Amino acid sequence: MPLPKLDDVQIAWVIKEVAGYIDRQRQTYRERAIPLERNQRTVMQPFFPASWLDSTRVVVLSGQRVMNPPFYGDLIKMGFDPITLPDFKRMNAITFLDTVVSHASFTERLLFHELVHVVQYEKLGLPKFTAKYVRGFLSGGSYESIPLERNAYELDARFAAAPAKPFSVEAEVEDWIRAGKF
Repeated sequence: MPLPKLDDVQIAWVIKEVAGYIDRQRQTYRERAIPLERNQRTVMQPFFPASWLDSTRVVVLSGQRVMNPPFYGDLIKMGFDPITLPDFKRMNAITFLDTVVSHASFTERLLFHELVHVVQYEKLGLPKFTAKYVRGFLSGGSYESIPLERNAYELDARFAAAPAKPFSVEAEVEDWIRAGKF
């Protein structure tokens, strides 16, 4: 089922709601989150700036899930099929700026993927990241087609294929930004 066509006012509203949700979730989970463990830092250090590894916090939830945003009901009223909306309860992990919330223990690849999002947030800022995420979803019609997600999946696949071959995630994200791929 295709996504409904939203006008500019509706898109701006969705972007505002998503940004507010991200900010509130970060505040909620940041107080419980902890710094990366030494072994996690060691594995990620060749790919990410130390300052971002220092500031990132992670939390693994037990017996609970991140809930879908409260505005999903409004999106459904606008014509979205609930099945097409990203389901936060089913995601392995979600990054809220510099705070990563996981529903399971972190694998190296999962942590890498989420740290790519930390870099994206850092480079774009919350307003631009949110706008690009929402517009990417609306234009592609699915979570998998969001360019910010495609970037993270490409880079985590590259990491998984050759974890001993370092590259700069920051430079890769900057290349996508310069090329207008987001």
